[in-house]
Amino acid sequence: MKALQLVEMDAPRTNTHRAWTREALRRIEAETQQSVRTPLIKLPLPQFRNVTVYAKDESVHVTGSLKHRLARSLFVQALCNGEIGPDTVIIEASSGSTAVSEAYFAALIGLPFIAVVPAHTSAEKLRMIEHYGGRCHTVEEASAVTTEAQRLATECGGYFIDQFTNAATATDWRTANIAEEVHEQLRLSENPVPSWVVVGAGTGGTSTCFARHARYRGYDTRVAVVDPDGSAFFEGWRQNDRSVRTTTPSRIEGIGRTQVEPSFYPELIDRMIHVPDAASIATMRWFSRLLGRRVGASTGTNLWGTLLLAQELEQSGEATSLVTLICDSGDRYVSTYYNDDWLTTQGIDVRTYASMLTEFEGAGQLKRTDTSDCTVSAAE
Repeated sequence: MKALQLVEMDAPRTNTHRAWTREALRRIEAETQQSVRTPLIKLPLPQFRNVTVYAKDESVHVTGSLKHRLARSLFVQALCNGEIGPDTVIIEASSGSTAVSEAYFAALIGLPFIAVVPAHTSAEKLRMIEHYGGRCHTVEEASAVTTEAQRLATECGGYFIDQFTNAATATDWRTANIAEEVHEQLRLSENPVPSWVVVGAGTGGTSTCFARHARYRGYDTRVAVVDPDGSAFFEGWRQNDRSVRTTTPSRIEGIGRTQVEPSFYPELIDRMIHVPDAASIATMRWFSRLLGRRVGASTGTNLWGTLLLAQELEQSGEATSLVTLICDSGDRYVSTYYNDDWLTTQGIDVRTYASMLTEFEGAGQLKRTDTSDCTVSAAE
């Protein structure tokens, strides 16, 4: 009888919690339905006669980046798992873009949000987090963001949403995802199944989604991951060792980590390409002139690797297509990657790679260094 009374006493609270969860999920689903599919842009690269390069423009999401998809999936998973309720403080460890998108979704369902960000995060991103009602908590060491986020969650009784652990499980790789969109958008093109999809890795969730979806649908599309200086993903994949650590964090916001994150699956990746930071930023600026609008540095990383792969396929004479991503708008980095004085303070000189891209425009050949690429296959 006492147990029955306890259940009856708790029922109103449980029902209220369920009603709130249903409403929160309804709001997120309504936002999903109102969002348009992001465009797939055919890039004007006459240097390639046999190879077509496409860029899926994720900067058009309402929060301005690829991370909008991840944030939505993380909130849906946490709601369905009963991890968050009407009074939960949401906490995330992020270099900026994920936090911007999560602040938006937290506000959408009426929850407070705290972003634990590295001190070097661009001022533009911090303002966007605050624009959506989030609060920024900075740490000096980028490698400490996860530990600090966990501490804050324990201290305030909040929920650490943890993109780096949960990205691969929260993202539905079977249907209604970025990979399915790309293949549907290419369905009527001359080369509807791209040879390669080229993406960076922050959590590893996007590369995992593309790789799993290709296997699920039976596509021959392979996945290449581009990795910046200071990141552990490249060496972790090359050595097949998840314990690899680095001491200097990535300077390309949104990608690269000092450890191999749980949502990164090396066995799903067909190729990894190390891209020097100077190449990322030079390509970012070059790509921005090509498009007529600014893109972020991780997009530059993507395109550098894509151009290398496209050049290999062009030389083989294969008629095919490649797909990469425009991750976010470069307007978030006016004070950093587009600021020559900032580059000088960081010791980044883009002139060599800028000259290589200029030569590429004229000669159609992009020179590469021995250290810029690794061709070891996952099977090996």
